Amino acid sequence: MRHRIAVALLAGGTLVLSGCNAMSDADVARAVANAEAAEADSIREIMLTVAEPREAIDYFNRRIATEPDLIEPRRGLATSLARGGRASEAVLAWRKVIAHPDSGHEDKVMLADALIRTSDWAEAKTVLDSIPPTHETFDRYRLEAMVADANQQWSRADSFYETAVDLTTKPAGVLNNWGFSKLTRGDTGAAERLFIEAITYNEDLFTAKNNLVLARAKSRNYALPIVPMTQEERAQLLHTAGLAAVKQGDTDIGRTLLQDAIDTHPRHFEPAVRALQALG
Repeated sequence: MRHRIAVALLAGGTLVLSGCNAMSDADVARAVANAEAAEADSIREIMLTVAEPREAIDYFNRRIATEPDLIEPRRGLATSLARGGRASEAVLAWRKVIAHPDSGHEDKVMLADALIRTSDWAEAKTVLDSIPPTHETFDRYRLEAMVADANQQWSRADSFYETAVDLTTKPAGVLNNWGFSKLTRGDTGAAERLFIEAITYNEDLFTAKNNLVLARAKSRNYALPIVPMTQEERAQLLHTAGLAAVKQGDTDIGRTLLQDAIDTHPRHFEPAVRALQALG
C-alpha cells in the first residue's frame, strides 16, 4: 500500500498563509508542521487498523530508524507485531516501550497482553500487579479476568469480567470469554446466557455461536440455538454438535448431525465427511 501525502492540501494551505501578510514566517512554519503532523497521524492510524501487519511493521521500523527518540513509532511497532501473530517479538518491543521515559500505565497493560499471547501468565500477572489500581481501563480488566481464570480464581475473574463489560460499548468478545470461563467450571446455564448476550452485541462472532452449541450439548441438547447464522455457519455448528454427541456416547445422534452438516454445507465439507466415515 502506498500513501500519497496530501501535497495539494498543504500547497493550498501555504497559498492561503502566504496571502496573509499578518502571519510571520514562524506562524507559517508552525502551520505547515501541524499539517504534516496530522498527515502522519492519519498514516499511523491506517497502519494500526487496515494495513497488513507486515507492511505496518516495516513502516514503524522505518519511523524508529529516523525518529529513534519518539515513543509513538515504538508503540506502533509493538502493536503491529502482536497483530501479525509475532507475540514473542511483541513482548520485546513492548519492553522497549516500557523503558522509554514517556511510557505510561497503558503500555504495561499492552505488555501484559503480549505476555498472555505467549502463555506467560505468571509474568503477565506480575506486570498487571505493578499497575496502580487507579488505572481503570477495559483492556486492563479484560486481562485481569483472563489471568484470574488461568489461576482458577473464579470470584476475582467474575468481578473483573463484570467490570470490563461495563467499561466498553463492544463487550461481545469479553462476554464470550466470560461464558467460556463459566463453561469450563461446569456452569452451563450461565455460560449459555453469556454466549447469547455476546451474540446480541455481535451477530458475526462465530466463536460465541460455537461455544453456545457446546454449552447446550453438555446437557445433551443438540438442537441448534435460534441465533443468526449463515448456511456455512449452520453446517459448522451441526458439525460441532455432532462431534459433541459422539463424544458423550450419543453415536446415532452424532451420525445424523454430521450427515446434516454435510448436506447443509454449500460446498464439500471434508472434516464432517471424515468424521462420519470414522463412525462407520
